[in-house]
Amino acid sequence: MIILKSLQEIEKIRKACLIVSDVLDRIREHVRPGISTQALDEIAERQILAAGSKPAFKGYRGYPKTLCTSVNNEVIHGIPAKEVVLNVGDIVSIDVGAIVDGFYGDAAVTMPVGTISKEAERLIKVTEESLYRGIDQARTGKRLYDISYAVQSHVEAHGYSVVREYVGHGIGRNLHEDPQIPNFGSQGQGPRLKPGMVLAVEPMVNAGGSATAVKDDGWTAVTSDGSLSAHFEHTIAIMPDGPWILTKK
Repeated sequence: MIILKSLQEIEKIRKACLIVSDVLDRIREHVRPGISTQALDEIAERQILAAGSKPAFKGYRGYPKTLCTSVNNEVIHGIPAKEVVLNVGDIVSIDVGAIVDGFYGDAAVTMPVGTISKEAERLIKVTEESLYRGIDQARTGKRLYDISYAVQSHVEAHGYSVVREYVGHGIGRNLHEDPQIPNFGSQGQGPRLKPGMVLAVEPMVNAGGSATAVKDDGWTAVTSDGSLSAHFEHTIAIMPDGPWILTKK
């Protein structure tokens, strides 16, 4: 069941989303060669707690950390660790969530570590563009898979593939709510979009094939062919006059 939120509830979600945005800004300042993903996780957790909120991911279904830090061919759910040290040329996807007054915010970005290859730059650029193509379709009266189609068509036009095993989602009093938002689909299909829907739109894009596998840690999803992967996410609200990106200042 898709839960429509009141303006007051959306404003509470917005508070959590702004904390998430601030954390990503802070992490961006620290992503550099030689830093461990565990150090990034500690920075994020301190900032979330100092803001009077709680990490959304830590303890969620047993997940052990505040951030998901997915490096190079890791798609999502990479677990921060002291032994995972970023190197020049890496790309790292940072996914973070926060809880404020019982409401969740969620966002992700993929960042370069020092100077990266042109191919990695292009993958990041196209993935972020696909996110905004999807968000532009998140309008009252359109269908859910209009978002999905916009993401997929932009990604595939550039020779990349969208991940199919993992999807975006509704968000509010729970981190994951209905509806699921795949990054592939047909125009004009899916539930009608209505004011009050709050969605986490999150393209996950592989430079190679779409297939993924899960590492032995039970969490980290990687590309099956070892190709690079990028991930971007915003939490948005469907409003009468268009999409409101809650995780953007």
